Amino acid sequence: MKQRLRYHDSGLEEVRARIRSGEHDGPTGGLARGYVQTNLVILPEDYAFDFLKFCVRNPKPCPILEVTDVGSPVPLSMAPEADLRTDVPKYRVYENGKFTDEPTDVRSYWREDLVSFLLGCSFTFERALLDAGLYLAHLDQERNVPMYVTGRECAPSGPFAGPMVVSMRPYRADEIPLAVAISGRYPMMHGAPVHVGDPETLGVRDLGKPEFGDPIEIGEDQIPVFWGCGVTPQAVAMKVAPSLMITHSPGHMFITDRVDGEFEV
Repeated sequence: MKQRLRYHDSGLEEVRARIRSGEHDGPTGGLARGYVQTNLVILPEDYAFDFLKFCVRNPKPCPILEVTDVGSPVPLSMAPEADLRTDVPKYRVYENGKFTDEPTDVRSYWREDLVSFLLGCSFTFERALLDAGLYLAHLDQERNVPMYVTGRECAPSGPFAGPMVVSMRPYRADEIPLAVAISGRYPMMHGAPVHVGDPETLGVRDLGKPEFGDPIEIGEDQIPVFWGCGVTPQAVAMKVAPSLMITHSPGHMFITDRVDGEFEV
């Protein structure tokens, strides 16, 4: 039986080894605290330039940290000893725009024309939120962070177009200024929230039914706070329909060698 890691358990080397071996296939929120976590998008080279432009035009949900060489699964800047084919707990595979598989290893799907993109992730600034004494509902409830498809359209690039996805963490009104200030210090990890309060303003109708992740309990004195989310490319994948697109499974991030403080402004 697989043992799920928790946020106080292990350091980077142990976490990555257990992910690579398939021992841990769960969410990475709170794991290897102090190390940057990223979203992952892998596309054929023919789509790479348009996707890069899509990220540049939509930096809130898609802040670019690294683009690999064509055919290489190694992120030379963020984690030169890692392998993007094995070092994510769970992947999602889309073929011709359809979600077809959720493996823990994508070596069998690898092609020499693939380009990998690492995008900043809000899990990175969660360490700073915890250090400031701010509650993280999804960690305390042992759930994946809830993520919602909004009614806000991203700026298009070539075939890439569609709605922004957001992650949500609830806070009391008196805690929100601190949460905004702390996350705002990490612009390459989605930065400050894109919205605070009424979810319907974003086009989110039911907080109890996230499109990705898990629903969480929200206290009567808490207000939902929404951040841009790197799952956004998955929300547009069905429209683009490349022959192959590989991403992380929502909440199951790639953990890099870089430390949070390097990206704090």
